[in-house]
Amino acid sequence: MQDAAVFWDKVSGKYAKASISDEKAYLYTLNKTRGYLTANDHILEVGCGTGSTALLLAENVRRITASDISGKMIEIGKGKAKTQGADNIDFVQADVLDGSFNAEPYDAVLAHNMLHLLEDVPATIQTISRRLKPGGVFISKTVCSFGSGTPLKWRLMKIILPLMQMLGKAPYVNFMDKSELEGLIKRGGFEIVESGNYPETHMSRYIVARKL
Repeated sequence: MQDAAVFWDKVSGKYAKASISDEKAYLYTLNKTRGYLTANDHILEVGCGTGSTALLLAENVRRITASDISGKMIEIGKGKAKTQGADNIDFVQADVLDGSFNAEPYDAVLAHNMLHLLEDVPATIQTISRRLKPGGVFISKTVCSFGSGTPLKWRLMKIILPLMQMLGKAPYVNFMDKSELEGLIKRGGFEIVESGNYPETHMSRYIVARKL
């Protein structure tokens, strides 16, 4: 399986043009996220992709550091921010586990649709905790393991995923159970404030956790 940065660089153009698969659910959780942020916050988004979420939240906070391992994703994000006149977003090419971020702790860290793409989730959660101020919030949205109500297309995708990965057509994916994910977050030094699937049949688990 190819390096993750190489994979996301390769698909960055297609990713930037793709529409949101469930826009209603995306906007619902985006508004929930806004409710945990303040105008004075400096927040970090890890796995920002081409910056769509950062751009939508920019007016709600003081500053956003938007990071991704893909340099090409970051380039696209910078271009979008320039076009939209968003001058309070700093785009950074970085792995969540490295030290290429502001030395000051953040008020909030966002990880939308990326924890299931990581090989070492416990280390990532611990790193995120270190980057947060005491009482800061960690907000994530993660595709979790499949249940009985999973749509057929997702069950088929899980079957063919190993082949797609061998061919370089899919990244590493780890579908954790929601209880496993919440346990990792708690053990990482957080108290879970809110957790749920929105809508209930959606596969992505939205979690808000506060650093203890």
